[in-house]
Amino acid sequence: MTTNPYLYALLWVLITVAFIITSSFLMGTLARFIAKLAGASERKQANTFTGYVFASPWIVGFCIFVIFPMGLSLYWSFTNYRIASAQPLQWLGLQNYSRLLLEDKGFRASIVNTLFLTVIGLPLQMAVALLLAVMLNQKTRGERVFRMAFYLPVVLGFNTAVLLCWRMMLNTGTGIINQIIRASIRIFPPLGYLNRAVIMVVEIINAFFLGISNGNFTLLNNLIATGFPAANRVPSWVESPLWSKMSVVLLMVWGCGTMMLIFLAGLKNIPTEMLEAAEVDGANPWMRFWRISFPLLSPYIFYNLVVGLIASMQIFEPIWVLYRDNQPLAPSAQSMVYYLWQSTFSHMEIGYGSAISWLILIIILIVTVVQFRLQNRWVTYELY
Repeated sequence: MTTNPYLYALLWVLITVAFIITSSFLMGTLARFIAKLAGASERKQANTFTGYVFASPWIVGFCIFVIFPMGLSLYWSFTNYRIASAQPLQWLGLQNYSRLLLEDKGFRASIVNTLFLTVIGLPLQMAVALLLAVMLNQKTRGERVFRMAFYLPVVLGFNTAVLLCWRMMLNTGTGIINQIIRASIRIFPPLGYLNRAVIMVVEIINAFFLGISNGNFTLLNNLIATGFPAANRVPSWVESPLWSKMSVVLLMVWGCGTMMLIFLAGLKNIPTEMLEAAEVDGANPWMRFWRISFPLLSPYIFYNLVVGLIASMQIFEPIWVLYRDNQPLAPSAQSMVYYLWQSTFSHMEIGYGSAISWLILIIILIVTVVQFRLQNRWVTYELY
């Protein structure tokens, strides 16, 4: 084997190309043989061969990079497989799953944290996306510029550089977000009462979820007993367990551009005749939205709800960047997928991590099936 890295890379490229060509030809031949056994004509056999030759790179890649790893993961979830362990692989049966559900307090805490992001974060994300869509649906000057600005966070994504910028902006003392809050209160002092009220509500809600996680509601009782926060308080975004999940929620809301575009497409699809008729009948803008636009948006709300729930239950990047080097604070924010990463790649428990991944998959499947079962009760398709 050559030691030249360029020749080594070229060799692997040639091997990959040869593998793709060979596998495509073999799959096409197999498909044509099956078609021949089924009694297909020569023309149908030729078409089958051609179709599978061109489709086989994706099919083979799907089998190699999806089906095969999923099979290994399912097998490992029933074993004690550890990368750094010298012990032989042992079959444990359902021990990993029973440990997850009955013994692992960290995993239960991650479920509660994920529930917070789903119950609190997702509705806020959808509400802001709908608000932006309604605003952008108005005929205003610079409409395209605003659309680009609101969709830009989706283009930037949750990459490390962007999240590190957010980490600096969320700093309690020097972060620009708290600086803006302080400046706004100085300019308009009544905003201070609103800021303190928001801090109180957020901290009580977070203390309640933390109490569910650790089974101790002392922090919640102390917050209620303390009452209204001090006048100089600002959110402790990335310094307090009472705000760690809200920082992630803020990032979820910031990245609502895709939902906004879907809602905007739904608003554009509403027949203008219905809105004009309601206006003639004396309906104000709020009544037109609540009585006409909102019910007709139910298919788009359902789509955003399904996709948003799946995304919120798999959120990882913001938590990893914001809290990966702050282990005392990380448990208050870690999601199920973050706990999966920690168990698999930090503790090197591949078998246990595989069990976590399959349990997350089952939870997502159950939630998605329930949503589709309930859609007939509130989603309206007939008017389209």
